[in-house]
Amino acid sequence: MNTIISDLIKNFTSQYVAKWQDVTGLPPSSSELYGVSSPCIVRTGDDVVYWEPQPFPLAEKSLSNVANGVDLQLQDDIHAFYTTQLAGDMCATFNDLSLNLVQVWSEEDFIRLQENLIGHLVTQKRLKLSPTLFIATLDSELEMISMCNLTGEIIVETFGSKQRRVIAENLASFIQQLKPVISSQG
Repeated sequence: MNTIISDLIKNFTSQYVAKWQDVTGLPPSSSELYGVSSPCIVRTGDDVVYWEPQPFPLAEKSLSNVANGVDLQLQDDIHAFYTTQLAGDMCATFNDLSLNLVQVWSEEDFIRLQENLIGHLVTQKRLKLSPTLFIATLDSELEMISMCNLTGEIIVETFGSKQRRVIAENLASFIQQLKPVISSQG
């Protein structure tokens, strides 16, 4: 596993948790994850769960099921991005972009994530687009932040189209430039 990416994602998560604790006196919260089981949950409130990151529990720390499912070798960095920890999705900014960094919430969520990545890659293959792996969502339901599987660049892409804009040279550079944001949506 790529320890640089693992260290960077752990560091960003620590900054995110610390910002929540500094501002609210509590760990990060999520209303969207309320009622969804996870070892990350440290307490439950009214229609909200409070969470802290946990070590990734599975011995298989890779997206090999995704790679095998679409017969494609994946960039090394994406494995570490999704298998370093369990955590809630985290709001952040990257330059002028507000985003929601996709994370794995539980073992069941890891299965769902892999299915979604396979579906994404199959759609791209069918549309004859170069393969990408999503890592963050944006306010627009049609745009997302992804890693180009050919170059490792981080891009903003419009789903189902060739419209893509490079925003970072690689995943490490992208994570290093993220700034944690406390979301009122939780």
